[in-house]
Amino acid sequence: MSNKLTLYHCKGARSLRPLWMLEELGLPYELHVLPFPPRVLQKEYLAINPLGTIPCFFDGELRMTESPAICHYLGEKYAAAQGKADLHVASSDPDWGRYLNWLYFSDATLTFPQTLVLRYTQLEPPERRIPQAAEDYRKWFYGRLRAVDAALQQSNYLVKNRFTAADIAIGFALHLATLLNIDGEFSPAVRAYLDRLRTREAFKRADAK
Repeated sequence: MSNKLTLYHCKGARSLRPLWMLEELGLPYELHVLPFPPRVLQKEYLAINPLGTIPCFFDGELRMTESPAICHYLGEKYAAAQGKADLHVASSDPDWGRYLNWLYFSDATLTFPQTLVLRYTQLEPPERRIPQAAEDYRKWFYGRLRAVDAALQQSNYLVKNRFTAADIAIGFALHLATLLNIDGEFSPAVRAYLDRLRTREAFKRADAK
C-alpha cells in the first residue's frame, strides 16, 4: 500500500461524506467509483473490504470504513496543515464534545433509518418490499431530525456557527433524504441549511464524482 489517500465510493452512498471532506481540504487522493452495492455487483471488492460496505478509505496502511470517523480523522490529521483548521474542532475547544456528537449522530441516528427506507422501497425485489416498514422508518428519521432543526433555529451551522465536518456528516443525511424522496416534510430551517451546504463548490465536485 502506498502512502497516498485512497477512497472507494458509490454514487449517493455514505462515502460521499469523506469524499466531500477530501474536496474541502484540497487533498490529493485516488478515487475508485464502484457500482452499488459493490458486494453484489463487484465481488472482487471483498478482497479490499471484507465487509463489502462503502466507504473504504486508506491512508497508507490504515484502512477505515466508517464515514463520520473518516471525516473526523481527516480533520484531526490534515485540516490545520492544509490551512483549513476551521473545518475541524480541536479537543481543547469547549465545543469539541458537541462536534463529535453531531459527527456520530449523523450516521448512527439519522442515516440508519434511511438505509431501511432504501432497502424496503428500492433494494429488495418487489415481492419483498414492505411499505409499512419503510413508512415507520421514515417517521423515525423525522423524529431524530428534530434535534437538527432545533440547532438550526439558533445558528446557520451546527457547531461554532461555522461550517465544519459536522455539517458534512449531517448534510449527507439530508442530501440522502432527497435521493430517497423523503424530504417533503423538511422544516424551512432544515431546507435552507441543506440548500446552503449544496452550494459549496467542494460538495458540487464531490457529488459530480
